[in-house]
Amino acid sequence: MRRLWGCWGVRPVSVVVACVLLPAAPAYALQAPTGAPDSGRMVRAGVTVQPTAQGDRLPNGPAARRSGTAEPRPVVGGERLASRGLVLPRGVKPPPKTKAAAFVVADADTGEVLAAKDPHGRYRPASTLKILTAVTLLRAGIDKNMKVKPSVTAVNQEGSAVGLKPQRIYTVDDLMLALMMVSGNDAAMALAEANGGLAATLRAMNAEARRLQAYDTVAKTPSGLDKPGQLTSAYDLALISRAGLAYPDFRRYVGTRLADFPAPRGKTYQIANHNRLLGRYKGMIGVKNGWTSKAQASFVGAARRDGHTIIVAIMRHKGYFWDEVAALLDWGFAVRGKAEPVGHLVDPLPEPALSPSPDGPKAAAPAATPSASATAAANPDGGTGDAPGAAASAESATSGVVPYTVGAALLAALLWIVTGLVRGATRSRGRRARRR
Repeated sequence: MRRLWGCWGVRPVSVVVACVLLPAAPAYALQAPTGAPDSGRMVRAGVTVQPTAQGDRLPNGPAARRSGTAEPRPVVGGERLASRGLVLPRGVKPPPKTKAAAFVVADADTGEVLAAKDPHGRYRPASTLKILTAVTLLRAGIDKNMKVKPSVTAVNQEGSAVGLKPQRIYTVDDLMLALMMVSGNDAAMALAEANGGLAATLRAMNAEARRLQAYDTVAKTPSGLDKPGQLTSAYDLALISRAGLAYPDFRRYVGTRLADFPAPRGKTYQIANHNRLLGRYKGMIGVKNGWTSKAQASFVGAARRDGHTIIVAIMRHKGYFWDEVAALLDWGFAVRGKAEPVGHLVDPLPEPALSPSPDGPKAAAPAATPSASATAAANPDGGTGDAPGAAASAESATSGVVPYTVGAALLAALLWIVTGLVRGATRSRGRRARRR
C-alpha cells in the first residue's frame, strides 16, 4: 500500500478534486454568463463593430446585418433607411441630384422622410454638431442672460471664431448667436465652460443625442472640430434640427442674418450669418453649415411655406452645395402629402429632463419636441448607434460559446486524471504479483 501511494502520491489530491469538480462541470458548461457587454465596442442590431481609430464611417444597414450573430433589430426610422444608396418614394418624380455622400429630405411637421441617400451612414459632422450643442443647452434651460467671461482656452480655439476677448463679459445669448451664425468655435467652448465645464457638456450632449434616438451621433467636442470617433449621420442631423426648431430661441439664433456683437470699450461690431440661403430662398428658417478638410461640407437647412416645414440635411459634399439644397427643398415642398414616405423621424424617448451639473446653470422645464406621425423603433440598426438593448442581445448570443468550451476542457482533464489512477493501480498490482 505504501508503494502504491508513494508512486502516485499526487493521486489522492486528484481524486478529491475530481469528486468535487465532476458534478459541477456539466452545470458550468451549460451556464451562459450574464453582465454588461464590453464597453470598448459598439453593438448595432446584432453586429459588433470595433471603433475606428480615424473616426471613419462605420458599417451600416444590410451589409452589417449579414455579419451579425443576433436577431436584427429594427432600423431607426424604418427598414428602408438601412440602405446605403438612394431611398426614393414611389409614384413621384425622383429628387434632384446632389453630390453629397448622404442626404435626407423630411417633412418636419409629420416627421415623414420623403427621400434619402445613405441616411444612417456615419460621417464627421464638422460644425453641424453645433446644432446638438445648442439644443442640449436650450433643453437644459441655460439662462440666456447669464454673464460669461471666456477663458484663455476658449479664446484660443482653432478654426472659425467670433473673436472673443478674455477681458470681455458676454451673455449666453451673445454666445449662442455667435455659435449658430458665424460658427464660433471660441463661443462653443465658452458656452461649454458656462454649462459646468467641457466634460459635463459633452456628457449632456451625448445623453441628449440618445434621448432623441440620434444613435449615429457621438460628440467629442462642442464645436465639431475633427476628433477621432466623433460622428453623426444625415438622419441624425435632421432629427436633432427638428428638435431644435421647437425652441423659439433656436429659430431666432439660426434665422438672424445680421447682429451686433460686443467689442472692447463698449463698442460693437456686426456679424453675418454664414447660411447663404437666408434672404435668398423663400421661407428659409435657417439652421447650420459646417466644413473641415476631413469632413468636407455638411449642412442642414429648414424652410417653411404655406404652413409646412421641410428639412434637408446633407453630409460630405465636396463642392458648392447651396443650389442643390435649394432644389431639394423645392422638391420636398412639391411632393409632401403626395409621396409615400420612405421612413420617419422618430420621437424622443420619454425620459426626464437632463440634470444640470453642480456648478452649471439651473435646469428649466424643456420645450416639447414635435412628434412624428408614426411609431418608430427605439433601437438602431447595424453600425448606427448605441442601443443598450441591442448590445445586450448581441453579446449574450455570442458569449455563451466560451462556457461550453471551458466545460469541455474541464471534463477532458478529469477523464485524464481518472484514467491515470486506473492505469497506476493496475501497474502496482502487477508488480506485487511478480514479487510474490
